[in-house]
Amino acid sequence: MRNRGHITKEMIIDKTLSLFNVNGITDTSISDIQNATGLTKGSLYFYFQSKDELTVKALKKAGRDFIEFLNSSLNGRTPGRAIENFLKSVLKKHKETDFVGGCIFGNTALEMSDKHPEVVSVLKDVFNRWKNILTKVLSEAQRFTEIRTDLSPSELAVMVIEMIEGGIMLSRLEKSSRPLSLSIKAIRNLLNLKI
Repeated sequence: MRNRGHITKEMIIDKTLSLFNVNGITDTSISDIQNATGLTKGSLYFYFQSKDELTVKALKKAGRDFIEFLNSSLNGRTPGRAIENFLKSVLKKHKETDFVGGCIFGNTALEMSDKHPEVVSVLKDVFNRWKNILTKVLSEAQRFTEIRTDLSPSELAVMVIEMIEGGIMLSRLEKSSRPLSLSIKAIRNLLNLKI
């Protein structure tokens, strides 16, 4: 059973992630976090020693949530169908937010890659885990001859991630599903997906 302190910590992390996703880490102040959580600065520092600690813990939680989303959406009767279901889930997830915020990992990579080694480490871990999970499914899809076999599964995984991230970024910019939809169509063509 979770105690009150644990629930408060989770609430702080969730509210902070929402702020980070829209405003970025640098432009989110402790005052912004106070306002979003309704807590005093002293209360925030009771749970987290610094904004840096909160940032790292929030991104780690976002990473766990994303891997859970990835694993739950990458399912289907065949590996090719699992890939298709994942692509549809990505589009649906971003449509539900009206393309506000985008991908917190892509956003943070652009914002913090040259500034914060611990954040970079968390981001690399998330993207590596994403690549490894996709590589495994793509390898299976090749074995089932549902996708092209002339490129390695790991090369294809990197290209898929890059195309998704680019589509999310442009859809966020335009507040339209069109760029992400085009990226997903390009991924299907790239993979020569047969389902």
